[in-house]
Amino acid sequence: MVPGLTGKAEIIVGKKDLFKKLDSSIDVLSTYRVIELLESAAINAIKDFLKPGQLSLGISFNIRHLSPTPLSMKVTGHALLNRVENNRLMFLVNAYDENGKIAEGEHERKIIMKENFIRRLEAKRHK
Repeated sequence: MVPGLTGKAEIIVGKKDLFKKLDSSIDVLSTYRVIELLESAAINAIKDFLKPGQLSLGISFNIRHLSPTPLSMKVTGHALLNRVENNRLMFLVNAYDENGKIAEGEHERKIIMKENFIRRLEAKRHK
């Protein structure tokens, strides 16, 4: 992996993307869904560069959700691979709706071997 790789992901805000826990009369895109969109953009940036048997797992997120986005609006997430340190990948991420930037931040992923991950998961399951 080399810095400079970019990825993108898009959604049209639907009912499943809304945050309605505080006030059911306000239909607004949830921060959780913004994070999911940005993670998808990061995965899209590197998916063609992973070797057979490798996975990338998200290990940290630090974003600012800057602006609300209403139901039915298009949102695009972008990820730029900014740094690579061994098996750790650091991304700059941002998201825009049709009216401008709605989120910005950083996301870190780790490249691991799928077989090792499954083995550790199974060991944990059987403890």
